[in-house]
Amino acid sequence: MYSLLLVFLLPTLGIPFVYMLGKKSAKFAAMLIAAIVIINMVLLLSTVPTVLDSPDHRYVESYAWIPILGAEFTLFVDGISVSIALISLILILSVAIFSINYMEGKQNLPAYYALLSMLSIGLVGVFITSNLLLFYFCWELMLVPAYFIVGGWGYREPYRAAFKLFVFTHAGAVFVLLGIGALFMLTGSTDMFQVQNALMSADPEIVKWILLSLTGGFAVKMAIVPVHMWLPDAHSEAPSTMSALLSGVIISAGAYAVLRLSLGTVFPSVMGTEFGVTFLHGLAFFGVFSAFFGSLIALVENDIKRIIAYSSIAHMGYVMFGLSLFPFSEATTGTVLHLVNHAVSKGLFFLTAGTIMHQLNLRDIRKMGGLAGKLPLTATTSIIAALSIAGTPPFAIFISEFLIFVGAFQVITTDSFYLLPTFLMLVATVLSLSYSLRFVSNVFFGQSKTEGKVHAVPIFMKIALVILALIVILLGIWPSFFIDLISTVSFV
Repeated sequence: MYSLLLVFLLPTLGIPFVYMLGKKSAKFAAMLIAAIVIINMVLLLSTVPTVLDSPDHRYVESYAWIPILGAEFTLFVDGISVSIALISLILILSVAIFSINYMEGKQNLPAYYALLSMLSIGLVGVFITSNLLLFYFCWELMLVPAYFIVGGWGYREPYRAAFKLFVFTHAGAVFVLLGIGALFMLTGSTDMFQVQNALMSADPEIVKWILLSLTGGFAVKMAIVPVHMWLPDAHSEAPSTMSALLSGVIISAGAYAVLRLSLGTVFPSVMGTEFGVTFLHGLAFFGVFSAFFGSLIALVENDIKRIIAYSSIAHMGYVMFGLSLFPFSEATTGTVLHLVNHAVSKGLFFLTAGTIMHQLNLRDIRKMGGLAGKLPLTATTSIIAALSIAGTPPFAIFISEFLIFVGAFQVITTDSFYLLPTFLMLVATVLSLSYSLRFVSNVFFGQSKTEGKVHAVPIFMKIALVILALIVILLGIWPSFFIDLISTVSFV
């Protein structure tokens, strides 16, 4: 009955305990976060039977909140939100475990773990509420701990990168707030499902600007070109644990918001109009542009983390292209599955990069080489992540990319515009393979350029890498669990 409320409250109430426990032992603080995450995963999984079997395929909890606005504290999950929330928790769990060794010796670790717990509230909260005010609260809550983690425990110029992250994403959030405010003025409701029904009789001209405002704000969080400039610096300067969450979950939250609010809530009232068609074509254009831009820069970058950062821009291009195929079910299913697969694959990729930097104190891949023999587990998990990012079977991202292209070929039969974008996205997959293989060959094979003995990777870092690597393989071999969940959601 209170499953989702507990998912929201446990990390909230746990923040002071995490901080106090961190004063005694940073390891125990990480373990407490891991325990809370595991409990929340069980609570989310308990809603899955209802999601699969109920007539509307939703699990909903609603509590009194702000009567003057008619706003209720509404928590819900359907097949899409529970899938992304679950994979977010898995990533948070891995990051907490990885941090035990990775952050060892750093200053002010009680604050770090308390901020990580706070970050988990915003990350998961975005996916499990239908109330627009609560959604915006969680949307902004992600930014506060992200800023302080990047700034406080980053590398070379951490606060410069953190400030850039704050300015760009907060500017995007202003447009999101304007859109939400306009929706409330038009409909008198703060629940996204009630708003969707009320908008069907609203003035299309006003709806058009709301759609553009929301989508523009969410695109900043996705780091779609040309509003991507914050991402390479933030990802490369952040500690690798934060990079894994930034790339794995936070930018995915932007894509989820485009699907849930822009397309799922606002777009139906202009669907079929000339503007609606042009809007989807615009998403396809920015998707293709981002995929090529990110891939081409990743091909020439030499900083180990910036390569992966630009790869994130490229894959958000795939996602934006998939969103432009709305509301075709195969394309939507493939796009959401891509968010799930990208989160775990990119999270693993950043943690392996963090392991290499931790062991070698190097960032330039031109100074590496031959590490497969010195760091065999790291090499194995990194190759799994790289091949998944490249869309290689039998790893996770292959099946989601395949479903997106199946949807694209279906759309081509009714809209010939998509012929060229689909062809270009197929070319982009070759670029993904190119930068992934370049990364692997430069870092792990060839002649070693590092002198001296490379110390063994600490145990908790190994555990985190193995957890994510196994999930990447499992999602590639058996994606049915998430596909069955995602397929229950229909937007038309």
